[in-house]
Order: sequence, then structure tokens, then C-alpha cells
Amino acid sequence: MRFFRLILSYDGTAYVGWQVQAHGRTIQAELEAALLQVTGQSVRGAASGRTDAGVHAIGQAVSFCCDTRLSTDVFRKALNANLPRDIVVREVREAPDGFHAIRDALRKRYRYVIQDGSIRDVFGRAYTWYVPHRLDVEAMQSAAQSLLGTHDFSSFEAAGSPRFSSVRTIYELTIERRSGDFLERVNVEVEADGFLYNMVRNLVGSLVEVGSGRREPPWIAAVLAAQDRRRAGMTAPPQGLFLVSVDYGW
Repeated sequence: MRFFRLILSYDGTAYVGWQVQAHGRTIQAELEAALLQVTGQSVRGAASGRTDAGVHAIGQAVSFCCDTRLSTDVFRKALNANLPRDIVVREVREAPDGFHAIRDALRKRYRYVIQDGSIRDVFGRAYTWYVPHRLDVEAMQSAAQSLLGTHDFSSFEAAGSPRFSSVRTIYELTIERRSGDFLERVNVEVEADGFLYNMVRNLVGSLVEVGSGRREPPWIAAVLAAQDRRRAGMTAPPQGLFLVSVDYGW
């Protein structure tokens, strides 16, 4: 039996999320169908994070084990030949025995993309959150500083997926304006040792409150300290969220 780690990219627009469900297409089901075609075995893949409906991935990590003599490069090509065009395996690597994509993750990085301003990007509507006014990125950056470090992030945790602890460490949180053609985007990029359910989307929704001028930057620190989801801003919509990478130290 060989253990593997896949790096997967996908456009989540047409899917109801990563995890297999009774109704609707899922990334996991498509990947496991491809694994069955290639290996002839029923293989269960575990992703580093169960992305929700409409959420995308640039570098989702997936662990599984199976019996195969295929080289990792041939395995990658064979899987891609059996996957739909909105899912691609970027890399297949052999992993240490017992490797698990969730348990062994050291850090994860997410990107959230906002398109702001008076002109809506019709081509980016499945990959950005459109905010119809210009955001104050400097105010958002100022507010974000209070989120760095180790804190109880229960104010930014959605109900429905309780964890043993709501304490997480954010190592990096950057907010940058990017220009392109006649439109601009605001990228929120965050790296942490782990994330609570909808934590990134709730952080972004709260930071947009500040960027829109409805709240002052110190409000974010007060929300964090309250440890009460009702004190935070809205949950940002799913289509702007991308899982960028997962670090395992190897």
C-alpha cells in the first residue's frame, strides 16, 4: 500500500463543495471516480479543508492510499485524463506512511478577492465579491493588525462545525489593491496554523465593514475580544475565496 499527496486546483462554481453529498456534484466525488477509473480500486481521498459550495482552490492538498505501480507522473496524467475540465491535479507525490492531509497540515493560506468600484466586472462575477464602492484599503490594513498572532477567533466562527478549540494563530494577513485593465481588485491574503468554519469569509466581511467606512479600525479588535459571532460583520460570499496552499514541511 502506497500513501500519496495530491495538489489539486479547481473551479468550485459548478459544485456544492468538496465533500460527497446526497445531492449535487462535489469535488471529492469527481476525484474518487477518477481514482477508481485509474486504479480499479475504491479510494477515499481526504482534503486538507472541506471547501464550501462555490469556493475555489489553487493548491488543495488531498491524501489517500492505494495499491498501484504507476509512477507519480503517469498517475497525475492518468487522473487528469479522467477529471472534468474544471478540476486538475497539479502534482502527485508519495507521502510518508500514515500521512493525512488534515492532521499533518502545519499552515494554510487563503486568498479572498474583492472587486470594488462603480463598474462591475461581468467576467469575474464567479471569482470575486463585487462591492459597489471603493474600499479604504489603508483602514482595512490598520484593522487587520489586531488579528495577527494567537487569539480565540470564536467571533469569526460560523455555527455548524464546532471545534475542540477556537484558538488559532494568524502568521500573516495582507490586504493589497491590484490594478488591471480598467478595473481594480482588493486581495486579502491570510496564512494561519488552521481556520475555523467560515473564518476567512467572516474576517473579510468584517474588514469590508471597515473599508466601507461603516466601522473604525479599532472595532475589529473589539469584535475579536468579544468572542461573540453576533458582534462581527457579515459572511463574505463564497465565490471570492481561494485555498492557495497547504504547508506540510516537506
